[in-house]
Amino acid sequence: MNRLKGFFWAALSSSTFGLAPLFTLLLLDAGYSSFEALSYRWGIASLGLIAYGLLTGHRFRLAAAALRTVFVLSLFRAATSLSLVIAYQNMASGVASTIHFMYPLAVALAMVLFFHERGSTRTFAAIVLSIVGAVLLSLGGEGFVRGDVILGTVTAVLSVLFYGGYIVGVRRSRANEIDSVVLTCYVMGFSALFFLIGGWCTGGVRLETDPTVWLYILGLALPATALSNMALVEAIKRIGPTMTSVLGALEPFTAVVIGVLVFAEPFTGRGAAGMLLIVVAVTLVVWNGRRTES
Repeated sequence: MNRLKGFFWAALSSSTFGLAPLFTLLLLDAGYSSFEALSYRWGIASLGLIAYGLLTGHRFRLAAAALRTVFVLSLFRAATSLSLVIAYQNMASGVASTIHFMYPLAVALAMVLFFHERGSTRTFAAIVLSIVGAVLLSLGGEGFVRGDVILGTVTAVLSVLFYGGYIVGVRRSRANEIDSVVLTCYVMGFSALFFLIGGWCTGGVRLETDPTVWLYILGLALPATALSNMALVEAIKRIGPTMTSVLGALEPFTAVVIGVLVFAEPFTGRGAAGMLLIVVAVTLVVWNGRRTES
């Protein structure tokens, strides 16, 4: 039963993460800047998660050295979010989300290059598969133009690198010793602060009064951010990071379905093949990591 609950939490986490493009694009269409949308997203999500942490008895006090580490990690996490929003503005959101799903490959490659972990044939084969998949995805979205497709592709790839750096940083720093809920609260809080500063420097952050827009804000901040992150923690506790990562394939799938149904984004055979190759590549890397740990 505990394992079944773990599968439920993992599926809930990845599918709600996949809602982020929907609510982000709705806010952008309502006239929000990237900094405004992200300020509300991370600000409200951090408040929700702090309330959850207090109710469940978590202690939020950190030593100065740990706080500095979390601050640096927050820069990587904030850069991930900003890169993804720029990608959503310039290319099909489903394509951007699928490219972002390649982050386990970036983590595996970073561990080989910078921490001298032993590489494997599976890892390098997965990297080749993911590159082919990304090319097919780009070709599959041909004809759909939301902005500068090259800029969208570059920022989607940057989101992979930034998020990979965040994960490696958590694994290889004193942040690994911090409670997951507490760490996530600090990362969300710092990210909200970064985006508030960015918004203030680029025209300010509006105080929203429209109920419909508030539905978009709450959808982005609560299910797509706070709930997905809490569900992620619960899934990892019950079934471990490996199976949780494999079930993370629901995230790009959800984003692609929403993109097709809501925003009329194309979904061609080449796009489907590209998505499948990336999912296979990520699964290879995740399962290879599990065998290495065993």
